[in-house]
Amino acid sequence: MGNEKFTWVIKNFCSLQSESINSDVFVIGGCKWYLAAYPKGKYKADYLFLFLVVADFKTLPYGWKRHIRYRLTFVNQISYGLSLLGGKEEWIGKYRPLCGYQKMILLTKLNDKKGGFLVNNEVKIVVEVDVLQVIGKLDVSEESQEVTQPLKRIKLNGDGVVTSSVDVNGFQVLPSEAESVKRIFEKHPEMALKFRAKNQHLRTSCINVVLSLIKTLCQSLQDISIDDMGQAEQALTYLNNSGFKVDWLEGKLEEVKEKKMEELFGKTRMQELEEELKVFKRKCSDIEAILEKEKEELKDLKQKCSDTEALLEKEKTKVLAAARAPPLTLDDVV
Repeated sequence: MGNEKFTWVIKNFCSLQSESINSDVFVIGGCKWYLAAYPKGKYKADYLFLFLVVADFKTLPYGWKRHIRYRLTFVNQISYGLSLLGGKEEWIGKYRPLCGYQKMILLTKLNDKKGGFLVNNEVKIVVEVDVLQVIGKLDVSEESQEVTQPLKRIKLNGDGVVTSSVDVNGFQVLPSEAESVKRIFEKHPEMALKFRAKNQHLRTSCINVVLSLIKTLCQSLQDISIDDMGQAEQALTYLNNSGFKVDWLEGKLEEVKEKKMEELFGKTRMQELEEELKVFKRKCSDIEAILEKEKEELKDLKQKCSDTEALLEKEKTKVLAAARAPPLTLDDVV
């Protein structure tokens, strides 16, 4: 995701009366946008609705389109972190001017005072947007935006699709990826020294493979599959065969593979331990049931012992009384 962000602070959130509210218009990637939210849900839903909308879409010319990668997030103001609640690529245009989520976040979670999303009656939302492909004119002239590299226009096909690209070390990349590619070459200046291809399409394809590999390696372990690892190894082979020096990527891939295997082995071991724990708990439950039964029987035996002891004492008293009685006299007998 690129560095072009907009933060929307919704004040007095709990006292909002409107069914929907909009942010101020902001500019990212030469396009005007705004955020639209339904703070109390919609259609009796229990979720907050949140959308990214093209500003003034009704007045846009026919054929205006943008291919974007975007992410909508809520800021947890207690833990000072971001709760990532969306991120994907979409085409938007004059007749489909918005994208987002109807079930963005549960209202109960958002309004929880201890949850961190509602602090001092304020909610903070961050939107990140990368404009990947452009059809139609920019809403804001390029001269009014900060540009660090000269832009080059490349027609892709007969449909009139036009993309902006930036030259970095002889490779044409998207403006949103230019900074990342520059950082790669700064750290690994020898990466493409032996890469001899002059065809710009081949050069772009190879650098895109490098970027895709890095994005794959930067994913969480849960999002990377074993198949992804296999595809990454094939991509590294392709880059090596093309003349790229990517031993540093190979090392990182090995690190991620080891961590992924540790995760898989750990999950397997967890499942085994969970099954063992179920067996042990079941045995404990059975023994506890037997123990309770034995306790009841022991209680009955103790009661019988107590009753028998009482009877014994009673009989002893009678025997002692009989033994102490004086012997009969002649008069008693005659």
